[in-house]
Amino acid sequence: METITPSEPTGFRYADLTPATDFLSILDDASYRPVPEGWWVAVTDVVDSTGAIAAGRYRAVNFVGAAVIAALRNALGRREVPFVFGGDGASVLVAPDEEEAARAALAATAAWSRDAMGLSLRAALVPVAAIRAAGHAVEVARYAPSPDVAYAMFMGGGLAFAERALKQGLYAVAAAPAGTVPDLTGLTCRFEPAKARHGLILSILVVAAEGADRIAARAAIADVVRLAAEAPARGHPLPPGAPALRWPPAGFAHEVRARGPLWGSLSLRHLHLLGATLVAHLIFRFGLGLGGFSAPRYLDELVANADFRKYDDGLRMTVDCGLDLAARIEARLEAAEAAGLVRFGLHRQAAALTTCITPVAALRDHVHFVDGEDGGYARAAQALKAKDWKANDAAGRATGANPGTESARAPV
Repeated sequence: METITPSEPTGFRYADLTPATDFLSILDDASYRPVPEGWWVAVTDVVDSTGAIAAGRYRAVNFVGAAVIAALRNALGRREVPFVFGGDGASVLVAPDEEEAARAALAATAAWSRDAMGLSLRAALVPVAAIRAAGHAVEVARYAPSPDVAYAMFMGGGLAFAERALKQGLYAVAAAPAGTVPDLTGLTCRFEPAKARHGLILSILVVAAEGADRIAARAAIADVVRLAAEAPARGHPLPPGAPALRWPPAGFAHEVRARGPLWGSLSLRHLHLLGATLVAHLIFRFGLGLGGFSAPRYLDELVANADFRKYDDGLRMTVDCGLDLAARIEARLEAAEAAGLVRFGLHRQAAALTTCITPVAALRDHVHFVDGEDGGYARAAQALKAKDWKANDAAGRATGANPGTESARAPV
């Protein structure tokens, strides 16, 4: 008889979900399984990411967003954790018996973000039971962009509810005392921005409109996915062989802060990482192998494993495409929005950023988060909310209601 571990209730094992290999299939309800009550949704975001982006700190914002995932994965034994990276934050499913460890990791990450990165990170642990009581669901699927990794996809409105609860201060996880640091082993940001090869990097955010016909809304979203796939390399924003590396790496200061002091000294950590990153740089530059690690293989895996498109109560994509194709995507979205099917935000930029989690370099399951270098998903979300505010203002003027209320369906 099969033994069920406490962290995986009977009838639900995330790791046992068959991964989809066709991205369009993640729009099919049949791909998803409901998450049982007793589980939690850990959700975070960087406060005033708009201001940080305006100050040129989006690489730092991305790094903090990915740090949440690294901290939770390490705190939970590096097992396969269902997560989604949103640019300036992240959402992660937490099993019933992992709540205490996850809460401590979130508190530590918020403290580290404040103390080491100068960014305020808010965090919450939202019970799935509360999400269901509010009339929403948390349903999860797995999508495998390569044979080596699978990313979680979400449907049901539960993540959007959790994000709204976070911003309302509900289920908050307070930052730990100053000096508390999470385990961020494997978190790096060493690659140069990947310049657009075909015109521009387009950040896409699409959610179904409130009250829209689900089938029609998903058909419109599927059209966008198909259009993006018409770009060379199906819109993949990373070049063959991975983005360029230089030394010291562009994200070097962030990695020093992620590792923390060495023997109580940040200067010693700085020197230690200078040496370690120089060795790594030479290994990649000359295509060397070491033990079970092969630099050329790793770079190929990086591109194959990249998380550049996802679904978490809405479509998020970072694609490299031409100006004409970007215009066609926008036109399709405008038509769907005018028909009351979707709401969307887009942002155009010249390059894409890559943030990596590689706990063991010789293994193939390293994950890589891709976002636009000039605000990406956060800017697309701002564009979406700006339209919401304009519509709410117009509605308020017409009815005498208070204008400027954020849409209940806003994803971020």
